[in-house]
Amino acid sequence: MLRTMCGVAAGVVTWMAAVTLLNFAPRFGWPAYRAAEPTFDFSLAMMIMRLAMSAASSVLSGYVAASIERGGRTGWIAGIILLLLFIPDHVRRWAHFPIWYHLLFLVSLPLLGWVGSRLRSPAGVAR
Repeated sequence: MLRTMCGVAAGVVTWMAAVTLLNFAPRFGWPAYRAAEPTFDFSLAMMIMRLAMSAASSVLSGYVAASIERGGRTGWIAGIILLLLFIPDHVRRWAHFPIWYHLLFLVSLPLLGWVGSRLRSPAGVAR
């Protein structure tokens, strides 16, 4: 149980750290992105890039979580916690993004967390 809780916590922290670090590249290397960020007035390319950064962070989060737990459920749980944390934020920002963006982002958190945990501990491997 302690490994599970630590794995979930590490997964959530990993996601936050990874997405923050990945966001430095467009923020400092893409002037239009930096200008759009305060108002969330992102172009299609910017939204796709943001989803890709979140996806990579989710997979890494699940991998780290499963590495600590030595199993597969922590990536899924960390993703569900991230989903619960981000629902209120996306409700507040509903008008800033198209519905497909909200749905892809929110659904991908637990799904790609699970994918990351499967990369670390494939199905069928005994714990």
